Amino acid sequence: MKILIAGANGQLARAFQKSLQGSHYRVTALDKTQLDIGEMSNVSEALSIYKPDLVINCAAYNFVDKAEEDEEIAFRVNAEGVRNLASECRKNGVFLVHYSTDYVFDGTKEGLYTEDDIPNPLNNYARSKLTGEQYLEEETDNFLLFRVSWVFGEGTQNFLHKINEWAMNRKILKIVCDQVSIPTYTQDIVNVTMFAIGKGLKGLYHLANSGYASRYEVARYYLEKLGHDTLVMPVTSAYFPSPARRPYFSALSSQKLSEELNIDMPHWKTGIDRYIEETMTGIQL
Repeated sequence: MKILIAGANGQLARAFQKSLQGSHYRVTALDKTQLDIGEMSNVSEALSIYKPDLVINCAAYNFVDKAEEDEEIAFRVNAEGVRNLASECRKNGVFLVHYSTDYVFDGTKEGLYTEDDIPNPLNNYARSKLTGEQYLEEETDNFLLFRVSWVFGEGTQNFLHKINEWAMNRKILKIVCDQVSIPTYTQDIVNVTMFAIGKGLKGLYHLANSGYASRYEVARYYLEKLGHDTLVMPVTSAYFPSPARRPYFSALSSQKLSEELNIDMPHWKTGIDRYIEETMTGIQL
Protein backbone atom coordinates (compact mmCIF):
# COMPACT_ATOMS: atom_id res chain seq x y z
CA MET A 1 0.00 0.00 0.00
CA LYS A 2 1.23 3.46 -0.93
CA ILE A 3 0.49 6.11 1.70
CA LEU A 4 0.66 9.88 1.20
CA ILE A 5 0.80 11.98 4.38
CA ALA A 6 -0.04 15.70 4.20
CA GLY A 7 1.38 18.05 6.84
CA ALA A 8 4.66 16.18 7.29
CA ASN A 9 6.11 18.49 9.96
CA GLY A 10 3.25 18.22 12.45
CA GLN A 11 3.46 16.09 15.56
CA LEU A 12 0.90 13.55 14.35
CA ALA A 13 2.50 13.22 10.93
CA ARG A 14 5.89 12.68 12.56
CA ALA A 15 4.40 9.93 14.70
CA PHE A 16 3.05 8.23 11.58
CA GLN A 17 6.40 8.46 9.81
CA LYS A 18 8.26 7.08 12.82
CA SER A 19 5.78 4.25 13.33
CA LEU A 20 5.62 3.22 9.67
CA GLN A 21 9.36 3.39 9.07
CA GLY A 22 10.61 -0.01 7.99
CA SER A 23 7.07 -1.32 7.45
CA HIS A 24 5.70 -2.87 4.27
CA TYR A 25 3.97 0.43 3.49
CA ARG A 26 5.48 2.85 0.98
CA VAL A 27 5.18 6.19 2.76
CA THR A 28 5.58 9.67 1.28
CA ALA A 29 5.22 12.62 3.66
CA LEU A 30 4.93 16.11 2.22
CA ASP A 31 5.12 19.39 4.13
CA LYS A 32 3.28 22.60 3.31
CA THR A 33 5.92 23.75 0.81
CA GLN A 34 5.53 20.47 -1.08
CA LEU A 35 1.76 20.10 -0.74
CA ASP A 36 -0.45 23.08 0.02
CA ILE A 37 -3.82 21.40 0.47
CA GLY A 38 -5.55 24.77 0.18
CA GLU A 39 -4.53 24.84 -3.49
CA MET A 40 -6.50 22.38 -5.62
CA SER A 41 -3.81 22.18 -8.30
CA ASN A 42 -1.24 21.16 -5.66
CA VAL A 43 -3.49 18.37 -4.45
CA SER A 44 -4.24 17.14 -7.95
CA GLU A 45 -0.55 17.15 -8.88
CA ALA A 46 0.50 15.28 -5.72
CA LEU A 47 -2.03 12.51 -6.28
CA SER A 48 -1.01 12.27 -9.92
CA ILE A 49 2.69 11.98 -9.09
CA TYR A 50 2.58 9.66 -6.08
CA LYS A 51 -0.55 7.66 -6.94
CA PRO A 52 -1.33 6.74 -3.32
CA ASP A 53 -3.81 4.12 -2.18
CA LEU A 54 -4.34 6.04 1.05
CA VAL A 55 -4.04 9.72 2.01
CA ILE A 56 -3.65 10.63 5.69
CA ASN A 57 -4.36 14.32 6.22
CA CYS A 58 -2.32 15.67 9.13
CA ALA A 59 -2.26 19.20 7.69
CA ALA A 60 -4.20 21.66 9.82
CA TYR A 61 -4.33 25.22 11.08
CA ASN A 62 -4.32 24.70 14.86
CA PHE A 63 -3.77 28.21 16.25
CA VAL A 64 -7.05 28.55 18.13
CA ASP A 65 -6.67 32.17 19.24
CA LYS A 66 -5.02 33.41 16.05
CA ALA A 67 -7.90 31.98 14.04
CA GLU A 68 -10.14 34.70 15.49
CA GLU A 69 -8.17 37.15 13.33
CA ASP A 70 -6.93 34.75 10.65
CA GLU A 71 -10.34 33.28 9.86
CA GLU A 72 -9.67 33.16 6.13
CA ILE A 73 -6.42 31.21 6.58
CA ALA A 74 -8.01 28.80 9.05
CA PHE A 75 -10.87 28.03 6.66
CA ARG A 76 -8.51 27.75 3.70
CA VAL A 77 -6.61 24.91 5.38
CA ASN A 78 -9.17 23.28 7.67
CA ALA A 79 -12.15 23.48 5.34
CA GLU A 80 -11.18 24.21 1.72
CA GLY A 81 -8.08 22.03 2.02
CA VAL A 82 -10.16 19.09 3.20
CA ARG A 83 -12.63 19.60 0.35
CA ASN A 84 -9.75 19.62 -2.14
CA LEU A 85 -8.33 16.39 -0.74
CA ALA A 86 -11.74 14.71 -0.60
CA SER A 87 -12.60 15.72 -4.15
CA GLU A 88 -9.33 14.52 -5.65
CA CYS A 89 -9.33 11.32 -3.59
CA ARG A 90 -12.82 10.51 -4.85
CA LYS A 91 -11.79 11.10 -8.46
CA ASN A 92 -8.77 8.83 -8.04
CA GLY A 93 -10.38 6.12 -5.92
CA VAL A 94 -8.17 6.92 -2.94
CA PHE A 95 -9.16 6.30 0.69
CA LEU A 96 -8.84 9.42 2.87
CA VAL A 97 -8.18 9.65 6.62
CA HIS A 98 -8.84 13.03 8.23
CA TYR A 99 -8.76 14.40 11.78
CA SER A 100 -11.09 16.89 13.43
CA THR A 101 -11.43 18.14 16.99
CA ASP A 102 -13.46 17.94 20.21
CA TYR A 103 -13.78 21.72 19.93
CA VAL A 104 -16.65 21.29 17.46
CA PHE A 105 -18.77 20.92 20.63
CA ASP A 106 -19.77 23.78 22.93
CA GLY A 107 -19.09 21.98 26.22
CA THR A 108 -22.58 22.28 27.66
CA LYS A 109 -23.51 18.58 27.57
CA GLU A 110 -23.54 16.79 30.92
CA GLY A 111 -21.56 13.76 29.80
CA LEU A 112 -19.06 12.55 27.24
CA TYR A 113 -19.68 13.59 23.65
CA THR A 114 -20.63 10.85 21.20
CA GLU A 115 -20.75 10.83 17.42
CA ASP A 116 -24.52 11.37 17.60
CA ASP A 117 -24.26 14.68 19.46
CA ILE A 118 -24.86 17.83 17.44
CA PRO A 119 -21.80 20.10 17.12
CA ASN A 120 -21.99 23.74 18.13
CA PRO A 121 -18.54 25.34 17.75
CA LEU A 122 -17.64 28.39 19.83
CA ASN A 123 -14.73 29.83 17.83
CA ASN A 124 -13.43 30.25 14.29
CA TYR A 125 -10.95 27.39 14.58
CA ALA A 126 -13.71 24.97 15.58
CA ARG A 127 -16.04 26.32 12.90
CA SER A 128 -13.37 25.79 10.26
CA LYS A 129 -12.82 22.20 11.44
CA LEU A 130 -16.56 21.46 11.43
CA THR A 131 -16.88 22.91 7.93
CA GLY A 132 -14.05 20.61 6.89
CA GLU A 133 -16.01 17.65 8.25
CA GLN A 134 -19.07 18.72 6.26
CA TYR A 135 -17.10 19.20 3.05
CA LEU A 136 -15.52 15.77 3.49
CA GLU A 137 -18.89 14.04 3.79
CA GLU A 138 -20.25 15.99 0.82
CA GLU A 139 -17.37 15.03 -1.47
CA THR A 140 -16.81 11.34 -0.72
CA ASP A 141 -17.99 8.37 1.30
CA ASN A 142 -14.61 6.63 1.13
CA PHE A 143 -13.12 8.08 4.30
CA LEU A 144 -12.32 7.74 7.98
CA LEU A 145 -12.95 10.87 10.03
CA PHE A 146 -11.56 10.89 13.57
CA ARG A 147 -12.31 13.58 16.11
CA VAL A 148 -9.37 13.80 18.51
CA SER A 149 -8.66 15.94 21.58
CA TRP A 150 -5.70 17.69 23.22
CA VAL A 151 -3.18 15.87 21.03
CA PHE A 152 0.37 15.58 22.36
CA GLY A 153 3.49 13.93 20.98
CA GLU A 154 6.99 14.65 19.81
CA GLY A 155 7.21 18.32 18.87
CA THR A 156 6.67 21.80 20.28
CA GLN A 157 3.04 22.55 19.40
CA ASN A 158 1.36 20.89 22.34
CA PHE A 159 0.38 21.66 25.92
CA LEU A 160 2.92 19.35 27.58
CA HIS A 161 5.88 20.89 25.78
CA LYS A 162 4.73 24.36 26.78
CA ILE A 163 4.20 23.31 30.40
CA ASN A 164 7.73 21.94 30.62
CA GLU A 165 9.18 25.12 29.12
CA TRP A 166 7.27 27.29 31.57
CA ALA A 167 8.31 25.12 34.52
CA MET A 168 11.98 25.50 33.59
CA ASN A 169 11.80 29.22 34.33
CA ARG A 170 9.10 29.59 36.96
CA LYS A 171 8.53 28.29 40.47
CA ILE A 172 4.78 28.86 40.30
CA LEU A 173 2.49 28.10 37.36
CA LYS A 174 -1.15 29.14 37.15
CA ILE A 175 -3.11 26.72 34.96
CA VAL A 176 -6.80 26.84 34.08
CA CYS A 177 -8.98 24.31 35.88
CA ASP A 178 -12.25 24.95 34.03
CA GLN A 179 -11.32 23.48 30.65
CA VAL A 180 -11.78 19.71 30.67
CA SER A 181 -11.12 17.16 27.95
CA ILE A 182 -8.84 14.18 27.23
CA PRO A 183 -5.12 14.42 26.45
CA THR A 184 -4.48 11.99 23.58
CA TYR A 185 -1.08 10.58 22.65
CA THR A 186 -0.08 10.66 18.98
CA GLN A 187 1.21 7.09 19.10
CA ASP A 188 -2.20 5.86 20.22
CA ILE A 189 -3.83 7.80 17.39
CA VAL A 190 -1.44 6.19 14.90
CA ASN A 191 -1.92 2.68 16.27
CA VAL A 192 -5.71 2.88 16.29
CA THR A 193 -5.85 4.58 12.89
CA MET A 194 -3.81 1.88 11.19
CA PHE A 195 -5.79 -0.86 12.94
CA ALA A 196 -9.07 0.73 11.87
CA ILE A 197 -7.87 0.98 8.26
CA GLY A 198 -6.90 -2.69 8.34
CA LYS A 199 -10.36 -3.58 9.62
CA GLY A 200 -12.03 -1.64 6.82
CA LEU A 201 -13.75 0.98 8.98
CA LYS A 202 -15.34 3.99 7.31
CA GLY A 203 -17.17 7.05 8.59
CA LEU A 204 -17.01 9.23 11.70
CA TYR A 205 -15.49 8.07 14.99
CA HIS A 206 -14.20 9.68 18.17
CA LEU A 207 -10.61 8.71 18.97
CA ALA A 208 -9.26 9.77 22.35
CA ASN A 209 -7.49 8.21 25.29
CA SER A 210 -9.74 7.19 28.17
CA GLY A 211 -10.43 9.23 31.29
CA TYR A 212 -10.68 13.01 31.33
CA ALA A 213 -8.98 15.89 33.13
CA SER A 214 -8.65 19.64 33.39
CA ARG A 215 -5.63 21.46 32.07
CA TYR A 216 -4.62 21.95 35.71
CA GLU A 217 -4.80 18.22 36.48
CA VAL A 218 -2.80 17.35 33.38
CA ALA A 219 -0.08 19.87 34.22
CA ARG A 220 0.22 18.62 37.80
CA TYR A 221 0.44 14.99 36.74
CA TYR A 222 3.01 15.68 34.04
CA LEU A 223 5.30 17.87 36.12
CA GLU A 224 5.20 15.50 39.07
CA LYS A 225 6.19 12.65 36.75
CA LEU A 226 9.11 14.73 35.48
CA GLY A 227 10.19 15.52 39.03
CA HIS A 228 9.66 19.27 38.82
CA ASP A 229 9.12 21.05 42.12
CA THR A 230 7.06 23.78 40.45
CA LEU A 231 3.89 24.74 42.31
CA VAL A 232 0.86 24.39 40.03
CA MET A 233 -2.09 26.57 41.03
CA PRO A 234 -5.62 26.29 39.60
CA VAL A 235 -7.23 29.39 38.12
CA THR A 236 -10.30 29.98 35.97
CA SER A 237 -10.20 30.85 32.28
CA ALA A 238 -11.12 34.41 33.22
CA TYR A 239 -7.62 34.76 34.68
CA PHE A 240 -6.19 34.43 31.15
CA PRO A 241 -8.53 36.32 28.80
CA SER A 242 -8.16 34.99 25.26
CA PRO A 243 -9.67 35.93 21.89
CA ALA A 244 -11.24 32.51 21.32
CA ARG A 245 -13.92 30.97 23.51
CA ARG A 246 -13.24 27.37 24.52
CA PRO A 247 -15.67 24.69 25.68
CA TYR A 248 -15.78 23.91 29.39
CA PHE A 249 -16.17 20.12 29.00
CA SER A 250 -15.45 18.60 25.58
CA ALA A 251 -14.33 15.08 26.50
CA LEU A 252 -15.08 12.54 23.78
CA SER A 253 -16.50 9.06 24.17
CA SER A 254 -14.54 6.52 22.11
CA GLN A 255 -16.99 3.73 22.93
CA LYS A 256 -18.22 3.34 19.34
CA LEU A 257 -14.67 2.90 18.04
CA SER A 258 -13.66 0.62 20.90
CA GLU A 259 -16.62 -1.67 20.26
CA GLU A 260 -16.06 -1.73 16.49
CA LEU A 261 -12.40 -2.71 16.93
CA ASN A 262 -12.80 -4.68 20.18
CA ILE A 263 -10.09 -2.63 21.88
CA ASP A 264 -9.69 -0.60 25.06
CA MET A 265 -8.28 2.90 24.69
CA PRO A 266 -5.28 3.53 26.98
CA HIS A 267 -5.77 6.04 29.79
CA TRP A 268 -4.40 9.54 29.25
CA LYS A 269 -2.03 9.08 32.22
CA THR A 270 -0.60 5.98 30.56
CA GLY A 271 -0.15 8.02 27.41
CA ILE A 272 1.80 10.68 29.27
CA ASP A 273 3.93 8.03 30.99
CA ARG A 274 4.85 6.54 27.61
CA TYR A 275 5.41 9.98 26.11
CA ILE A 276 7.94 10.74 28.83
CA GLU A 277 9.63 7.37 28.45
CA GLU A 278 9.72 7.32 24.66
CA THR A 279 10.39 10.93 23.70
CA MET A 280 11.65 12.83 26.72
CA THR A 281 14.58 10.67 27.86
CA GLY A 282 17.41 12.80 29.14
CA ILE A 283 15.31 15.95 29.49
CA GLN A 284 16.95 18.69 31.49
CA LEU A 285 15.00 19.67 34.59
